[in-house]
Amino acid sequence: MTTKAPSGWAASSSQLIKLILKTVLHRYRNLHVYGKGPGFYMAFDAVLPMLRYLLVMWVSIRLIIRCPGAFVVVVSPSRIAQFLYDQASRLSHMRLGWLILTGAIVGVSFPPLIGHSTLLTLCGFAFGMKGFAIGAGGSLVGSTLVFVLLRLCFSSRLRKWSSHNEKWQALESVVRAKGLPLIILIRVSPFPPWVYSNSLFASIEAVSLWQFVIATCFIFPKILLLVVIGSRMAALSDGDSRSHMDTHTKVMNGLLIGGGIIVAIFTSWLVYTLVQNHIRQLEDIPPEVDRMAAEALEEYDEEAPLLHSSEADDQV
Repeated sequence: MTTKAPSGWAASSSQLIKLILKTVLHRYRNLHVYGKGPGFYMAFDAVLPMLRYLLVMWVSIRLIIRCPGAFVVVVSPSRIAQFLYDQASRLSHMRLGWLILTGAIVGVSFPPLIGHSTLLTLCGFAFGMKGFAIGAGGSLVGSTLVFVLLRLCFSSRLRKWSSHNEKWQALESVVRAKGLPLIILIRVSPFPPWVYSNSLFASIEAVSLWQFVIATCFIFPKILLLVVIGSRMAALSDGDSRSHMDTHTKVMNGLLIGGGIIVAIFTSWLVYTLVQNHIRQLEDIPPEVDRMAAEALEEYDEEAPLLHSSEADDQV
């Protein structure tokens, strides 16, 4: 009789446990001989909460992915909301919880990672309005790192790529002619998205670091809006807080969340439309250059120009 191999989720969970136990063993071996007795228990006590937290989060995510409909029906939306609130509360009470969230925001600023808006909402969900400082600081640091690293590491590729792309040359000439005001308009536009917007400005040689940093500060109102939405969602997710709310307060919180989402969508569409119209109707710029510059923004994605080895690189 053959032994049945463990399923995928069981194998993954065992690998996770082995990884954390190896961490404990590594810390134990590095201790002095006199500290290995009590040191073992100190190391185990330090890692045990992390082990429990990771296992609970991992199993929950696997259940949601494999059977989302059944998970919601069985567990109920209120219990799911309470669970998410409890985990966010744990994060906010960790000594370095704010640093973990800041590091995650910095990480998703590098293409092709995604999730910037979700993490900003989590800042408000876990830390309330104090999460604005975390979201704004992490976004500014992360985008600046992306700009500097891509500009330093791929400057030669950029020159080769742009020399064979007329639309990109048109965009660079328009940005060089109009300067900071146009850079700010493009920065607050929802397209390209946050992570590719960082690489976009790193790809435009006419944009200096100080201009990029100033333009990035103009997205702080959007960050504040997402933090507010997250904080209101947290207020409605906690069963204890919700039980002390009257109907009027619950309705107001719901309206704030819904209204904030509508405002975010509308302003994103409005800003994008204004940016496209502005570029296409710039004075002192030939209409053909305006058109190609606008098309360069519309067509920009992860393949251009610093993140993809283009055919132009092979030809030069």
